[in-house]
Amino acid sequence: MNKVIGIIKKNKLLFSVILTYIILFIVKPDKGIESIKNSTYYIIEMIEIMPVIFILTSLIEAWVPREVIINNLGENSGIKGGIFSFILGSFSAGPIYAAFPVSKTLLRKGASVFNIVIILSAWAVVKVPMLMNEAKFLGVKFMGIRWILTILSILIMAYLVSLLVKKDTIPANNKNQNNDLSGIKVKQKYCIGCGLCARIAPNNFEMIEGKAKVKNKNIDINDIKEVNEAIEKCPAKAIG
Repeated sequence: MNKVIGIIKKNKLLFSVILTYIILFIVKPDKGIESIKNSTYYIIEMIEIMPVIFILTSLIEAWVPREVIINNLGENSGIKGGIFSFILGSFSAGPIYAAFPVSKTLLRKGASVFNIVIILSAWAVVKVPMLMNEAKFLGVKFMGIRWILTILSILIMAYLVSLLVKKDTIPANNKNQNNDLSGIKVKQKYCIGCGLCARIAPNNFEMIEGKAKVKNKNIDINDIKEVNEAIEKCPAKAIG
């Protein structure tokens, strides 16, 4: 029984949805059948799209260096970061839920909250093919004004979200949320031997022959903040 309760607690959202469907079938069977049909459609769509998205995120994780993400989409990327984010979202393909795994990967590799909001928002409402259809059916003037106001709204929203939501509060950004450092490495060819990581998180990084090394694979929950800080402040962006 305790094991079952534990599973339910870990999957509260899933069981809430199942419970909602059961209640709907009891109260309004016709609506329940309609909901199942709609859900089945979206599940099939996700099965078709998500494998491609997972391949894309794996390629980003494996082939795009952390320093490239930080320089172009990070906290100090400035106007350049906003433009790159807007272009990435605008020329994207697929429904908005496909953007979430991509955003998680970009956050983990150093993208800022501000730029992630721009990517998600542009992905949802500023797709180039959609603009073409909008101009065709509603006119270029309508499309242009709506597009400009949408961009302004996205920038305002991105700024407000970046003020209210910090990266260390986002589970997607906390690579060490399971107290596991097995996925984090110090890229020796980039490490300049400054020793900053070892000073910030001495329990988890050490200097050996002038280069930083991961000291412990498993970290205490109290050290997670220091490890993330060491990763963010590494001047060579060698930890990732």
